[in-house]
Amino acid sequence: MKRSKTMELGVGLFMLAGILGLVFLGLKVSGLSLTLPSESFRLEANFANIGSLKQRARVTMAGVTVGRVEVIELDTEWYDARVVMELDGELEGHIPEDSTAAILTAGLLGEQYIGLSLGGAPETLADGDTLRDTQSALVLEQLIQQFVTSMTKE
Repeated sequence: MKRSKTMELGVGLFMLAGILGLVFLGLKVSGLSLTLPSESFRLEANFANIGSLKQRARVTMAGVTVGRVEVIELDTEWYDARVVMELDGELEGHIPEDSTAAILTAGLLGEQYIGLSLGGAPETLADGDTLRDTQSALVLEQLIQQFVTSMTKE
């Protein structure tokens, strides 16, 4: 009798550990976390084409994740995509105003993210400022269409 209670308790703890492990992996894969958000600031950038960029996509600088895409919306004044990025607060006041934001792809068909490249201007961007120099996403379908079109002209 005592052995079966111990066995049931062991199996229950093993199942609980397995469920907690699955929750942890799910949070890691989705990019969500249970930690409270740290100090952050927002930057905006306008792109002619964002490809398949999604909210919560990562924002990197030198390959290191420094933030996330918070909002993607249509700018009705210029009819391009306005992307609002939330970056680590420790970067505020350290990003030159002539920096570049480019939409990059992880691998050939992987997820799209924003890569920031620092400029050299002495003036820096503050919370709510807009990055002026942007590079739109390379859309694979457009590249294939251009290749096929150029092949048919020859």
